[in-house]
Amino acid sequence: MPTPPYLVFADVDETLINCKSMFEFMRFQLVAEHGPYGATEYARIRAELQQKADEGVPREEINRAYYSHFAGDPVAGVHELGARWYAERNAAGLYIESTRDALRAHRGQGAEIVLVSGSFDAVLNPVVAEVGARHLLCTRPVVRDGRYTGEVEKPMIGEAKAAAVRELLAARPWIDPADCYGYGDHASDLPMLDCVGHPVAVGADPAMLAYVSRRRAAELDRV
Repeated sequence: MPTPPYLVFADVDETLINCKSMFEFMRFQLVAEHGPYGATEYARIRAELQQKADEGVPREEINRAYYSHFAGDPVAGVHELGARWYAERNAAGLYIESTRDALRAHRGQGAEIVLVSGSFDAVLNPVVAEVGARHLLCTRPVVRDGRYTGEVEKPMIGEAKAAAVRELLAARPWIDPADCYGYGDHASDLPMLDCVGHPVAVGADPAMLAYVSRRRAAELDRV
């Protein structure tokens, strides 16, 4: 197999797809399993997590709190619902086309695509297949006897994204991080973008746009 010339690291929610997959999937799951009560339960959980965010609780802890609600759920059943959610949501328009086109162009140049997300594989596997990603760095719920425990190995948020990217790059010493690309939409993606030579901001987040502008200016100063 030819050696890829570089890697492309892409956040998923609101970078590659136009929604927050974790929350849309949770609502889909609860409604599928419990009908109108599920919609009410989702609203309660969403409000609870939003309150934590408003109080300044770290995103990593909110990520853990989200997955705690899957405790006892069968992994196979959640993955089946994840595939159903994806099919329905994709039919309605799921992707940010500019990002999907960019990833397609990178693949055409021989690069490997790496998706990096705080979401989990039950939701992300169809996205991996759609964009031809070679690697998925995501939050991994703990599984015991075929069911989720409600715990996670490590939330794939912020610095954890950067650590996972650095680990993957370290295992490929023939690839220069300066040749690699990173796509993100939120300030929590900045540690990941620090790991690559070509950061790309998706959307209009002021922190992201300012960061990419500074990086480009610094690069021009070195020329």
